Amino acid sequence: MKLVSIPFRGSFLLTAFLHFFLVTGTSAQLRPRAQGIKIGVLPIGTYNAITDVAGVKVGQVTLVQGQDVRTGVTAILPHDGNVFQQKVPAAVYVGNGFGKLAGSTQVEELGTLETPIILTNTLSVPTAADALIDWTLQQAGNEKVRSVNPLVGETNDGGLNDIRGRHVKKEHVLQAIQKAQSGAVAEGNVGAGTGTVAFGWKGGIGTSSRKLPEKLGGYTVGVLVQTNFGGVLQINGVPVGEELGQYSFKETLDKSSDGSCMMIVATDAPLDARNLKRLAKRAIMGLARTGGIASNGSGDYVVAFSTAYRIPYEATQPTSAVTLLHNDYVSPLFLAAIEATEEAIVNSLFMAETTSGTQGHTIQALPREKVLDLMKKYGRIK
Repeated sequence: MKLVSIPFRGSFLLTAFLHFFLVTGTSAQLRPRAQGIKIGVLPIGTYNAITDVAGVKVGQVTLVQGQDVRTGVTAILPHDGNVFQQKVPAAVYVGNGFGKLAGSTQVEELGTLETPIILTNTLSVPTAADALIDWTLQQAGNEKVRSVNPLVGETNDGGLNDIRGRHVKKEHVLQAIQKAQSGAVAEGNVGAGTGTVAFGWKGGIGTSSRKLPEKLGGYTVGVLVQTNFGGVLQINGVPVGEELGQYSFKETLDKSSDGSCMMIVATDAPLDARNLKRLAKRAIMGLARTGGIASNGSGDYVVAFSTAYRIPYEATQPTSAVTLLHNDYVSPLFLAAIEATEEAIVNSLFMAETTSGTQGHTIQALPREKVLDLMKKYGRIK
């Protein structure tokens, strides 16, 4: 198997296999995050990632082959145990439904999540769902399980990836689950974000978190996004897209604003499905703060779950007692979700690299230095 060096933006070189290569969720990054840009007022968590919510793990497999394959898989695990047997409360909110979030109706109906969450490309959703079913059925304790609700989200990476080739296989999904780790999460051109585009620049995977002060409950909210959508980019209120002359509908009615954004919100706050749905709605506000417009052709979905308690598959009692956060105390969590979503989207852009893909298409990375200059111009950087 031959090794080749592929030049990336700046002076970095990435040694890659000519065949598929795999990137785990904690691989080294080629670009630093946007140092000095402080989004919002709440403090961030240790890793500024969804994994700051205790127990949550992320695993990623990145697929790159020749000039045509730029895709992958991102897996989010709510806890280490048997997720089917020990479900977590969850909710789904649809900002715009032009997309394929397989398994969403059962989450909506029952308010529980019973598998890891998988993100991939549009035409690989069935493959990912099949792999999730395999994984669940093989878990110890699930020998008698006869129904599984796999939750799989997607964005369409067909601009850079040979999406019709359906290069994501079941083994890649299983590898992403197996590689899932806590700690730092790789961002940009990794996993399900390998071939995505946001605001006309290279998008990808991004993550962020907020840790509430103890007086506000001390809870953590973490967000992971897969960005592949358009609009008029704003960063911390600065009109970056307008200033750089790159934004949707600048000259014509085109489809540059179409795409999708998958947003996964995790928290350790004790919320039921009703308040998790309210929390999920706030992630859409974070999307809007970046200039996203949820266009006609965009699938903008939020999945929110809590790790505060488990819901057993087999109930031993007809009733259960769960301590839940009162409505009057959830507003700080709402702000945390908005801020973390906004920053996760920004991180996906700052961490992405210029990428060439199928049919000779090239998408440039966000021009980091120009953006930082704009932040200074508007007084929005330390």
